[in-house]
Amino acid sequence: MSSEKYLQRGVSAAKEDVHAAIKNLQHGLFPKAFCKIHPDYLGGDSNYVNVMSSDGSGTKSVLAYLYWKETGDASIWRGIAQDVIVMNLDDLLCVGATGPFIFNSIINRNKHRISGEVIREIIEGTAAFFELMKKHDIHCEFLGGETADLGDITQTLTVDGTMTTRMAKKDVINTNQIKAGQVIIGLASYGKSTYETEENSGIGSNGLTSARHDLLQKKYLDQYPETYDFATNKEVLYCGNYDIKEIGKQLLSPTRTFAPIIAQMLKEQRENIYAMVHCTGGAQTKVLHYIDNVRIIKDNLLPIPPLFLEIQKMSGTSWEEMFKVYNCGTRFEIYTNENSAQAMIDIALSFGVDAQLIGHTEASDKAEVAVVHQQGTFLY
Repeated sequence: MSSEKYLQRGVSAAKEDVHAAIKNLQHGLFPKAFCKIHPDYLGGDSNYVNVMSSDGSGTKSVLAYLYWKETGDASIWRGIAQDVIVMNLDDLLCVGATGPFIFNSIINRNKHRISGEVIREIIEGTAAFFELMKKHDIHCEFLGGETADLGDITQTLTVDGTMTTRMAKKDVINTNQIKAGQVIIGLASYGKSTYETEENSGIGSNGLTSARHDLLQKKYLDQYPETYDFATNKEVLYCGNYDIKEIGKQLLSPTRTFAPIIAQMLKEQRENIYAMVHCTGGAQTKVLHYIDNVRIIKDNLLPIPPLFLEIQKMSGTSWEEMFKVYNCGTRFEIYTNENSAQAMIDIALSFGVDAQLIGHTEASDKAEVAVVHQQGTFLY
């Protein structure tokens, strides 16, 4: 899959036009922070700040729709609820926030196609995930939200959310602290953590438009025309060999949260955590949005899970593009010093999540990422 093909499907990994559109906006108290940070509007205390994230499950909801229609299993929508929460929660973790958090959801549906049963599964899935997090001292309050019937503009369903919290200003962790001479810990997106009930494929909630079309059979083009944009060239739609029942569970594996792990690291090692990056849109190049005059060398990434290997094989996507679109097994980065790294790695391992040093930082005259892998060396 070339970048051109990815763009033909209406998706951009780097979203250059979006970043250009917002470049003149006020970027909060910490312009290089992973989340937007504002003065303490909620409490009026200059020693505190308000932090907010807004995100959603993207086109993963279309996969859930296909799987539900083909199998009748409405419980698959609970994973979509988790996806929306984690895409917000783990972004907030990156600035050192540990809650309590408040969460609000926005569900837009086509009522002709999406039943009340689906909405119930999403809402109950949200509540169930928050109950699970409370067992790990991560407190999120679900304040409800909006469910709108927008059939004229929504062919199936979109699920989005907003999460916010209030934290001490002195505790903010800012990505502008990424400097030369640091080491990078990577946390795995795959496997089964102590707080998960099933094996995780590692897919997360990024790159699913292309994963869906690269893996699933052409028959879905005619069976479910509501699952794609009619303006898209049909040659790049549903190009694979798989039936949704064969690979749907892997593609719909709920996005893993690292909240229990990061909360423990912050308790024990906050002073040694210089920056954190949630490798979502942009994947291994995500950090480029937050650095200046630093070269990020990733020469020891975690193993690539089977699902990503299958996507690459079936689609013919270059590995240079794969590392930009998919997390490829490494979905969270922690920038620290060499002496503190092993203690943090041990915390992750105690939760059943693979972790290791994946690289280091060097001085540069510009922002750069180098992925050095057995698949090749790629410069971004």
